[in-house]
Amino acid sequence: MSKITKQLSDMINDQINAELESAYLYLDMANYYASKSLGGFQNNFEKQAEEEVEHAFKLRKYLIDNSIDVVLKDVKITKVNYKDLREPLQKQLEHEEFVTSLIYKLMDKAIEDRDYATIEMLKWFVSEQQEEEISAKALLDEFDAFASDKALLYKLNSRLGKRE
Repeated sequence: MSKITKQLSDMINDQINAELESAYLYLDMANYYASKSLGGFQNNFEKQAEEEVEHAFKLRKYLIDNSIDVVLKDVKITKVNYKDLREPLQKQLEHEEFVTSLIYKLMDKAIEDRDYATIEMLKWFVSEQQEEEISAKALLDEFDAFASDKALLYKLNSRLGKRE
């Protein structure tokens, strides 16, 4: 069992909240694409929201397994009025880069505390965030390449609808 410092456990609790806020953000993006009749993009962001909840649960379980109280906070989400179909994709990439910075701060603190168990657990999140950024960037690049061609955009939407 890890000897997690109070400061690090507070940071992990904050990260749980950040993951839940990410889920809300992605559900909002899914709703936006639903309103534009783009079910594939909607599905993609619904699946992304589910992943963020899974991340929160993984962190929650880690605290519970280490006999640390989980403190859930109010989830804050700012409703965004997207100006076009591209904007949510750009915001997703920016958000994933922000979440990566939060994970790095957690890792920095775990290293500072010499909390090797937490370092090991956080390695998964570091890898996951790298994948998240790569995926978000690839989707944005694909959109940019296909946006002017409705047939290709339809194919992209169709492919995103198959994401499980």
